[in-house]
Amino acid sequence: MNKYIILLLALITMLSTNLSALSMFDRIQGMELEMKKMQEEIVTLKTSEADDEESDDEDADEESSESDDEDADEEESDDEDADEEESDDEDADEEESDDEESLFGDDMTIEERLEEAEETINELNIRTNGNKLKLGVDYRFALDNMQYTMADGSTQGNDAFMTNRLWINMNWKATDNLSFSGQLAYNKAFGARSGWNSNMAGMETFDWITNENAYDDVVRVRTAYFLYKNDTFAGIDTPWTFSIGRRPSTNGHLINLRDDDGKASPMAHTINVEFDGASAKFGLEELTGINGMYVKFCAGLGGTNASPKFFAVNPNTGSPEPSRAPYSTNPDDIPNIHLFGFIFTPYDNGQYALATQYYYAENLIDADVNASRTMLGMKTVGGMHSVTANFTVNGIGDEWSDYLDDTFFFVSGAMSVSNPKDGVVGGMFGSEEAKTGHSVWVGLQMPSVMTGDGRWGIEYNQGSKYWRSITYAEDTNIGSKIAARGEAYEIYFTEPLVEDILTFQVRATYIDYKYSGSNGFFGNITGTPVKIANSMPTPMGNIESTTVDTAQDIRFYLRYRF
Repeated sequence: MNKYIILLLALITMLSTNLSALSMFDRIQGMELEMKKMQEEIVTLKTSEADDEESDDEDADEESSESDDEDADEEESDDEDADEEESDDEDADEEESDDEESLFGDDMTIEERLEEAEETINELNIRTNGNKLKLGVDYRFALDNMQYTMADGSTQGNDAFMTNRLWINMNWKATDNLSFSGQLAYNKAFGARSGWNSNMAGMETFDWITNENAYDDVVRVRTAYFLYKNDTFAGIDTPWTFSIGRRPSTNGHLINLRDDDGKASPMAHTINVEFDGASAKFGLEELTGINGMYVKFCAGLGGTNASPKFFAVNPNTGSPEPSRAPYSTNPDDIPNIHLFGFIFTPYDNGQYALATQYYYAENLIDADVNASRTMLGMKTVGGMHSVTANFTVNGIGDEWSDYLDDTFFFVSGAMSVSNPKDGVVGGMFGSEEAKTGHSVWVGLQMPSVMTGDGRWGIEYNQGSKYWRSITYAEDTNIGSKIAARGEAYEIYFTEPLVEDILTFQVRATYIDYKYSGSNGFFGNITGTPVKIANSMPTPMGNIESTTVDTAQDIRFYLRYRF
């Protein structure tokens, strides 16, 4: 049994002296292989421990009997060879005992030695495999054909808009309770956009959507956060998590189906943007006995008021201006944009689920335009309440057919209520009174008829005159379909080409707007709903030639994930 302890010593010595000559990859692979071998040996030792104890008892009896015989022989014989062999065995035992004492101490039991070895293996596991940074690649080439009909009857479009999108995923599990996740993103058009003739990007690098639009070749941080989890909270058997950082707040519940992604936390019917914040989730299933019940609290910042560290630049003149103290609050700038909310799932048994979400966003913004229609920046216009609830069925019926067992259905309803700030001209959405908007969204996703792993789906959503979601980061180049003040239709087919590594998708989206401002902000300048017709007076003038009446996007993509 001591040979396993010696093997452990030899491994540790080897790692401490020879690893510097190996590459990092070879070091990790070699250590993992040795670690697996030692783990198998530990299992063997544990399973044979009882047999060893019985064997030790039998050996003791045999040795006692043999000793009596040897004593008799020694009295009758002067053979010195037997004594020499016995002496050699004793010396070997003493050397082996010295090795054990140097590592474990002479009074350690077999169980204590096993425990010591397991702890060493666990430490090696943490240093080599368990907490190394694991990288993943998600690259997508997409070709979009986009066509628009404007409010005045004219048409616009792009027959072949090609984009590269790259996500580099990073994960690091330090312990069973603590982990880190991050994602770097790159999203741009093929070649580069010209930047001439008014084609310079305006709001496309806004923090909520900076990684969701085909802009430039800069790699940016899309998500970066740590996650702590535990099975008990304040002594109660309640699993809980806490997380803070750049949030995984895009591609949330339901919208992830057509995007062929795992679902993020928010319900995408009302929120789908990047932002920085924190969340805490508490599982209530053990306390209530209700399947899948949990509550999750979220808070974050969608904008921070902080003065420049060195000096400011006048956006109209381009000249430097004196700055306030570094990062101090500037009373002349828009205040912090806060968001508070929670997600409550009262029931989820794996097949049927009901989920709800509420949030309040304050200090929401709109364009600040003067009488001569010159853009001065942004202004604060008020806050907004948002509520959504959805019902999902993951497998229709009770084993009616294999096809229906693998079919997913959902229906979701949402409401938004504006809360205009006092004294703001035009209030929110062109009204100084609170306005309520509604939206409904239904969808069906089914197995492919061509392959065993493919999927196809259909979706429909409709929004009212004052409907407003915060879904600017939705992965639809013609604008968020969920934000539509009107009707939207969508059908898609996703098929694997090489297992789940290389896939392709064809998707068609059609939006019929009934009111303008679907993809605007929250004030009267860009968010006022005006019924789309040939004459559309707004605070920006008659804009029927620049207001979209209908939009369609036919997208084909190839996607590599590994």
